[in-house]
Amino acid sequence: MHHRIARLLAVGALSVAMMTLLSGIAVASSGTKYRITITNETGGQPFTPPALITHDPTVSVFEIGAAASEGVKEIAENGNLTPLVDAVTGADGVHDVVTGAGPVLPGESQTLEITANDGEVLSWVSMLICTNDGFTGLHGEALAAGTITTDAYETGTEMNTEVLGDIVPPCQAIVGVTSSEPGTGMSDPALAEDGVIAAHPGIAGTADLQVDVHGWTDPVATVTIEVVMPDTAMPDTAPTQGSSILMLLLVAFGLSSLSAIAAMKLVRVRRPD
Repeated sequence: MHHRIARLLAVGALSVAMMTLLSGIAVASSGTKYRITITNETGGQPFTPPALITHDPTVSVFEIGAAASEGVKEIAENGNLTPLVDAVTGADGVHDVVTGAGPVLPGESQTLEITANDGEVLSWVSMLICTNDGFTGLHGEALAAGTITTDAYETGTEMNTEVLGDIVPPCQAIVGVTSSEPGTGMSDPALAEDGVIAAHPGIAGTADLQVDVHGWTDPVATVTIEVVMPDTAMPDTAPTQGSSILMLLLVAFGLSSLSAIAAMKLVRVRRPD
């Protein structure tokens, strides 16, 4: 009797232990970590913190000749990353979203790390801060080790007034050319245009912006992609259907073992006379 109780206790404990172990099993998603270094090649055009996105090739963050999304428009006009980040985070076909901690100043670099699965691509958007709606970036670039360059674009959604009062305030603070107007981080409906993304025409020097200070020649940025290491995915706490069924069976078996033990303690075994 005592030996049978011991066996049942051992089996019940093993069942509970296996159930606990299975609850932590995860299906790890394959992925690779990449190191992305963005270098500002201009003499007087700081970039807003980069917004990097890895995604399926069917996802389009922006396209030359197409209308800009609200997220890209907000970056290009106001340096506001939030609408784009909110739109792509968790969206179908999007793998990872990473943003920089601060602006990329002329002649300087910023390095970020991001993960992607095989076959996924990289997009990036940063505002050219001393413009009305200028930006640079990548749209669906293959993730392969190497160096590429990017040009300046405009969203075609705001007139190129080149007036500092119409441009985000950090332009004056970073570059040093100032105005009595502090600048704005809000779009002005009076300056709105209904255009599409195209190559930026550059600084004309017709108002506050100065060609020799704020101007540039393409390319405006260099992007270096390095493969760091395969990504170790965090465990997926949602169990698979198979593991859920096995867990239930183990729970049932463990409980039945414990019930048998309890029953055996209650039954008095009578020996024949």
